[in-house]
Amino acid sequence: MLVTGGVGYIGSHTVLELLQAGYDVVVADNLCNSNLECLRRVQNLAGREVVFHQIDIRDKAALASVFAKHDVGAVIHFAGLKAVGESVSQPLLYYQVNVEGTLNLVETMDAAGCRNIVFSSSATVYGDPASVPVTEDFPTGPTNPYGHSKLMNEQILSDVAQADERWNVCLLRYFNPVGAHPSGEIGEDPKGIPNNLMPFIQQVAVGKRPHLAVFGSDYPTEDGTGVRDYIHVVDLAKGHLAALRKLEADPGRVVYNLGTGKGYSVLEMVEAYSAACGQQLKHELAPRRPGDVAVVYADPSYAARELHWHAELGLEQMCADSWRWISRNPDGFASAEPQA
Repeated sequence: MLVTGGVGYIGSHTVLELLQAGYDVVVADNLCNSNLECLRRVQNLAGREVVFHQIDIRDKAALASVFAKHDVGAVIHFAGLKAVGESVSQPLLYYQVNVEGTLNLVETMDAAGCRNIVFSSSATVYGDPASVPVTEDFPTGPTNPYGHSKLMNEQILSDVAQADERWNVCLLRYFNPVGAHPSGEIGEDPKGIPNNLMPFIQQVAVGKRPHLAVFGSDYPTEDGTGVRDYIHVVDLAKGHLAALRKLEADPGRVVYNLGTGKGYSVLEMVEAYSAACGQQLKHELAPRRPGDVAVVYADPSYAARELHWHAELGLEQMCADSWRWISRNPDGFASAEPQA
């Protein structure tokens, strides 16, 4: 089992679930937004080793060497850049890493005779949906280069599966991953300025920021702030194991939403996190950001029927696990000495 981007936030939690389920795991990551201390902790939690290769998926020769060294039966593909704002300012970089990287991976897999892939996609492919909840057959319409790169990769993989029936492709469209492993050992550790709500809340909770900026208080929602479908990262990781089992049935090309089916507003998240960390977190209202939409949440019923998977952990658990992680690791993995 090869996991690209396996040292990142979602990737590391998935690698842990794979190890605990008995899979032998090879991880490929260029460490541009991750830290090897994370992988060391994953191995400690699982009591098992993984094989690690520090490579960039844009390096086709390096990818080929990984497949030459290991008998890879399936790939879970996380590797890629994921900051919406950065994608707007640096679109070529996003297409190079996310799209060219995926082309390299798929060509290398095909040459090695490995034709099973679970792809880490995103609900951003839906853009601003006309209604909620969002089902898998909704029209797609990304509003930024990051979302376009995800949809391009979906199209590439779909076309490959259409052209060659030996390929099995599972496209997983995530909603908003939050939380951390309940051990407090691994969690979200973005480098630089965070891109998502929860890391900002975490930084306020540990005193790294004086307050949270809430972008948009005039949306047509109950409290005026944006509503999203937040899913615990452990539930999300378990969704990948369910997807692997689906690949074993030779499904061809399939696509699933991974979410809870319930939306929470920004202010509801602030209140829930305040309860988890035992202090009222300060926030200030700010203007809407361009491209943000009012309400997005999933209809996860198709994944429940097909994958026999559903999210089990609620908002209280998401916040409690997030707080346990960040309170024990206020500087993320940076305070520990990286080790293989």
